Amino acid sequence: MEIELKLLLAQQDVPRLRAHPLLAQSTQGEPQLLQMHDIYVDTPDLQLCRHQAGLRVRQVDGRWVQTLKAGGTVSGGLHSRHEWEGEVPGPQPDLTALDSVIGRKQPIRALLRQDAIRDALRPVFTTRMERTVWQLRTPQGDQIECVLDQGVIESGADGAARSVPVSEIELELKQGQASSLFDVALALLQDVPLQLGHMSKAERGYRLAASQPLQAVKAQPLRLDDGMTVQQAFIAICGNCLEQVSGNQDGVAGGKDVESVHQMRVGLRRLRSALGMFKSLLALPDALKGELEWLGGALGEARDWDVLAGNTLAQLDGEAATDAAALAEAAHAQARIKHALAAQAVISARFTACMLGLQRWLQARAWRDSCSARQLRRLDARVSPFARATLRKDQRRLIKRGKRLLHATPQQRHRVRIAAKKTRYATEFFASLFAGRAVKPYVGRLSALQDELGWLNDVQVADRLLQELPEVQTDQTDQTDQSAQDRLRLHAAFVRGYLAARAQAQGSDGRMHKAWRRFKAARLPA
Repeated sequence: MEIELKLLLAQQDVPRLRAHPLLAQSTQGEPQLLQMHDIYVDTPDLQLCRHQAGLRVRQVDGRWVQTLKAGGTVSGGLHSRHEWEGEVPGPQPDLTALDSVIGRKQPIRALLRQDAIRDALRPVFTTRMERTVWQLRTPQGDQIECVLDQGVIESGADGAARSVPVSEIELELKQGQASSLFDVALALLQDVPLQLGHMSKAERGYRLAASQPLQAVKAQPLRLDDGMTVQQAFIAICGNCLEQVSGNQDGVAGGKDVESVHQMRVGLRRLRSALGMFKSLLALPDALKGELEWLGGALGEARDWDVLAGNTLAQLDGEAATDAAALAEAAHAQARIKHALAAQAVISARFTACMLGLQRWLQARAWRDSCSARQLRRLDARVSPFARATLRKDQRRLIKRGKRLLHATPQQRHRVRIAAKKTRYATEFFASLFAGRAVKPYVGRLSALQDELGWLNDVQVADRLLQELPEVQTDQTDQTDQSAQDRLRLHAAFVRGYLAARAQAQGSDGRMHKAWRRFKAARLPA
């Protein structure tokens, strides 16, 4: 299993990396300089890519080496993948040689044995890199290979050729603890602006070859094993959340993609919910808590304006539609400003340090140093009893908060909505430990309740933003048009009243009552 951390840096910052004191102090021997040419092969319909695999043949120092990478995960820049390689006589892969080294239980082995796949392999894209390699040894004795790659990925030919530049660092663990990768990365970050790289060169090449647009990354299925300890389950859950956060980094950094902002925010909320779920056993350091709050604030502002402009106002009809249209234009303008601020946040060294710090904390199991003996016993116990107890506690809390739901204030409804969301996240985290036929209806009824409460919460957020909108629009223009500001304020006042009346009607039309009754009647999966 290959474990490596990818970091991106600008071309102009390469001299700062080369001169970094850590490289001078920790490098064993002289740095190695290599010229590499990689040829990635796949079928015309990209079957290897569809199965999350990459097969390349690399020319380096007059030798040809084939490498197959498959499976694994990417979380917060940390790449863990299965890797098999060996020398070949030329630029063509040798699938027979690969077959002899791939584990029998690996799905990719069966795929490569299919004649239709073997016969259809062809070059899809190439990379040309100048690679500098430092072999590092940490004070703790860990061995890390630090690689600087500078070059280009190319696909197509003649007039259809496309290319993308590469300037990245790979820190690969050769021996020792994975947490040491993050120690090295954080040390480099103090002097060199770095960003996390969540896509391998193969993934970037496939995106280039297939002209694939960036897509928002939703939460991936999480598989927990009944034999896991509570601590192992916690690490798996947090890793799953961080995959969703880091997977949407490029989409948010682009400054325009609404869904990427939404999904990164969901990933962050899932992570914070998971941390709360295990808080009786371990605690995130206050400094990292503060950074999560900072990131949540940057994403939350963009998301709130997106929902107002693209959902809440877009749903209005009748007499309110005209007023809503005028407001939506101004709200979209404000959303673009907040998206730009969110983009600045995720490309900053602060975001990189936050993600690296979280991963280092997870990899080092740093919480164990401050745990009591009782907490350590509970962390090392099987996860299933903990999961059942957690779901029972979450359900009791939700039912307690929802007793007076039909006559609740907006603040009380908000607390019910948050409890429902935490209960749903916990159920989804632990879903693989219970029968699917019990989990699906329970989550479905939770989702229906969330939908009813979510619209009412959107109205509350809309009311706050609509009060702000005329003022922020005035602050952002050099020419103060009093009449335009007055019209916007009148539009906002009318729509606020309309939304309040609609929310009141929805709160008493029976749908929320029905969703609540259906949830209370649902059987807890545990």
